[in-house]
Amino acid sequence: MHTAPFRFLTRRSVSMSLNGMVATSQPLAAMAGLRILMQGGNAVDAAVATAAALNAVEPVSTGAGGDAFALTYVAKTGAITALNASGRAPKAQSLGAMRRGGHAAMPTHGGLTVTVPGAVAGWADIVKRHGSMPLGEVLKPAIGLAEHGFPVSEVIAGQWRSLEQRAAQFPTLAQAYLIDGRAPRPGEVFKNPALARTLHAIAEGGPDAFYCGPIAESIVRVVQENSGLMTAEDMAAHVSTWDEPIRTDYHGATIVECPPNGQGIIALETLNILEGFDLQAMRYGSAAYYHHLLEAIKLAFVDAQTYVGDPRVAHVPTAGLLDKAYAAKRRQSIDSKRAASPAVPGRPRDGTVYLSVIDRDRSACSFINSNYMGFGSGLAAEGVALQNRGALFSLEEGHPNCIAPGKRPYHTIIPALALKQDALWMSFGVMGGFVQPQGHVQVVCNMVDFGMNPQQALDAPRAIWDDGARVDLEDGIGDGVRAALAAMGHLLMLQDDPRRYYGGGQIVAIDENSGALLGGTEPRKDGVAIGY
Repeated sequence: MHTAPFRFLTRRSVSMSLNGMVATSQPLAAMAGLRILMQGGNAVDAAVATAAALNAVEPVSTGAGGDAFALTYVAKTGAITALNASGRAPKAQSLGAMRRGGHAAMPTHGGLTVTVPGAVAGWADIVKRHGSMPLGEVLKPAIGLAEHGFPVSEVIAGQWRSLEQRAAQFPTLAQAYLIDGRAPRPGEVFKNPALARTLHAIAEGGPDAFYCGPIAESIVRVVQENSGLMTAEDMAAHVSTWDEPIRTDYHGATIVECPPNGQGIIALETLNILEGFDLQAMRYGSAAYYHHLLEAIKLAFVDAQTYVGDPRVAHVPTAGLLDKAYAAKRRQSIDSKRAASPAVPGRPRDGTVYLSVIDRDRSACSFINSNYMGFGSGLAAEGVALQNRGALFSLEEGHPNCIAPGKRPYHTIIPALALKQDALWMSFGVMGGFVQPQGHVQVVCNMVDFGMNPQQALDAPRAIWDDGARVDLEDGIGDGVRAALAAMGHLLMLQDDPRRYYGGGQIVAIDENSGALLGGTEPRKDGVAIGY
């Protein structure tokens, strides 16, 4: 293993193992997945066990009421599959219905933001196609955590407190997740018996136990009581889809993402733009490096915001956005001395929990499962917080992401894989809304261009584009660099800005010399990378 000479604040060692490894944002959830690996399960079994366990131990961010996406690398064949387990708008929720309700823009919370939860179907579908254990066995660790309780970890406890101020606004959520009106404190044991019953029902009856019958009826009732339009028929009609992954080559590595309706295409377009710059000559951490990184990110984001929606409903020019010649044109628009504000979309040719697992056979599952904003829509049913993915729809008529019945919204959650010479190199991801593709790009540049190991690549301070010329630079990026970027026209967000958020990443990589597994875990979270 090559370790680049970078020393960041955490100075945490890389985790190493030979037989299998799980990396995620909460230790008990990582152990749930590792337990499955040690019982003979494969990467997919362990990924679903980890995702379900995160449902119990990190309910602020994820759960059965949310959506999921996954990339699976099958070592025996080298094949990669992309699972889209995101839900759709209710059949009654059209642009006209929203306008008749007096909405000029999508609300951020409440029943109108709840799309059909796709995660449970996704868990079942990926285990059926790629797993080696029954779904009921895979869900056992999560059921135990929900039923018997767990000590709430520090970062998650801090995030949980946001619900205290919203308890009166979201009574079903407060009833499910607060203790006498307050969030659990760090180290306090929290139990969710209603969630345990829901997970047990899924373990016994499969996804039908969630999408039909009493659980679905309870979800629909809560949504409708809060102005939503979801019906039992919407729940029962839900299905996952299998998509063709999208990819690009970047300086000797092949980066693989899920296609739209997700935003993985942003990471790939950004890397295509950056490919033509000599980042090594600019030096890691320099103002020139951050400037070109941020400008490339801007261009890819404005393209995605212009063109990306549900490709089964509205055309998305995926091939054009990923075309290297198109990236070269976009690259030419970058001024090496001046920040662009606003960035302008191009014209392509038409054509938030995260977890990572690699098993003994070197198959991998890169998996992400999310409720979107903290505790999602603010609604809960049967111990499950319901997502607010519908908040991402546009109400601009004719836009690819404009809301329509049965349509999937633009989606922020994106898992990723990286290959070298067509063989698996790493499974990675960075959760955190619109930070995610920016985190993917920085992880790839850190490891490919600057030789960092997985832990260094996550420890490194991040630069995040916000909007227009506004950028947020994490602690660790020095005053001299900040001054140089400001002189170029970047508007630096204040360091005490409460909106600062740098995401949460996990990496499991394969050492190119020894074949050992190398894990990195997000220093800004509670998690671990753990193997055996």
